Amino acid sequence: MFGGVQMSTLRYQSGFGNEFASEAIPGTLPVGRNSPQRVAHGLYAEQISGTAFTMPRHLNRRSWLYRIRPGAIHGRFEPMPEGAFHNRYHEIAADPNPLRWAPFPLPSSRTDFLDGIFAVAGNGAPAAMAGIGVHVYAANASMRDRFFVNADAEMLVVPQQGRLRFVTEMGVIEASPLEIVVIPRGIRFRVELCDAAARGYLAENFGSPLRLPELGPIGSNGMANPRDFLVPVAAYEDAEGEFELVNKFQGRLWRAAIGHSPCDVVGWHGNHAPYKFDLRHYNTIGSISFDHPDPSIFTVLTSASAVPGTANLDFVIFPPRILAMVDTFRPPWYHRNVASEFMGLIEGVYDAKADGFAPGGASLHTCMTAHGPDAATFDKASHADLAQADRIADTMAFMFETGLVIQPTAQALAAANLDRDYAQCWQGLKKQFVAPR
Repeated sequence: MFGGVQMSTLRYQSGFGNEFASEAIPGTLPVGRNSPQRVAHGLYAEQISGTAFTMPRHLNRRSWLYRIRPGAIHGRFEPMPEGAFHNRYHEIAADPNPLRWAPFPLPSSRTDFLDGIFAVAGNGAPAAMAGIGVHVYAANASMRDRFFVNADAEMLVVPQQGRLRFVTEMGVIEASPLEIVVIPRGIRFRVELCDAAARGYLAENFGSPLRLPELGPIGSNGMANPRDFLVPVAAYEDAEGEFELVNKFQGRLWRAAIGHSPCDVVGWHGNHAPYKFDLRHYNTIGSISFDHPDPSIFTVLTSASAVPGTANLDFVIFPPRILAMVDTFRPPWYHRNVASEFMGLIEGVYDAKADGFAPGGASLHTCMTAHGPDAATFDKASHADLAQADRIADTMAFMFETGLVIQPTAQALAAANLDRDYAQCWQGLKKQFVAPR
């Protein structure tokens, strides 16, 4: 049981960036003040601020929690041995080559979500509150008697295989592949598996919180709509025992003993809250004449950097869509970008790559690394009948894109599933040029 509500019976509130209010017991939330002299039911009032107090109102993130015990009740944090989950992106020289990994393997021994996180690449640093961490996770067990909190970053989780249940301070979220979950900086939670095994992708956002991109000339509708984002309703856990609280702080993991479940919030209000989004609800925008827009048109969420127009992190998807452009090379063109792109595949086939890019795998094209369709895809697209629309179905790829150079970790470059012949996919491209006489 979770606060008297079966954890499989989940309810959500919709909207993005709004002020939410939820209570598991009627009368929990105070009226007219945030921190009354005495909170109802003998609870404690606690505020968690995800942004500076003085941020503009439309960018300010904070929530008030009314909980059984204050968050300060736990033992002393002690450093944990360093493992595969880290932010060490400068151990070796940055690699300018195009990189690709086959699907990351599932664990053979008992591994929960936290132990199954593997750092692939990243940039910036938690101390600078700028940059991102790019990870994969693979697990075959639920987190048992342990909870996690990330003081360094907001976490964007992209399941690829297996359903996950996030038991958070502010309620419960279940997520399947083709859904994403965002856990704000500082929120405590544990992850339970709903299936025998789970695998997926994870971005740590050290910078400003993710938000919806502006629509500009698109108008008031399209792309990801606010109403399709769901936050959990309050559900508390009043449990005592020997638990562990793991804290990620400045790139390292720390552990402390805690004698109770920290998911004991009976009511809360605010906008610093975990949420989920079903990628199938994304309203894809594209060209219906010729050419096709830049991939920024597929942005679901963005984290702004200090440079106007440049993202600390863009979460971009390539969902099912219809290509109807005429006199156009329909797959993504050959390109070199100042932005760095980490791509993953949730399901299906990505239309710009013939093989080698499978669900659960990944690719990395960093700043100004040339890439594009392989030889087979180029030949097929160059001779396609453009009088017919091309329906791309049963697929979902995504990118973590950033204005900072993404550097792979030493462990990712040493991984057995790294495709060391990836660049060969372009060597079959033949000279097409015929000089006029």
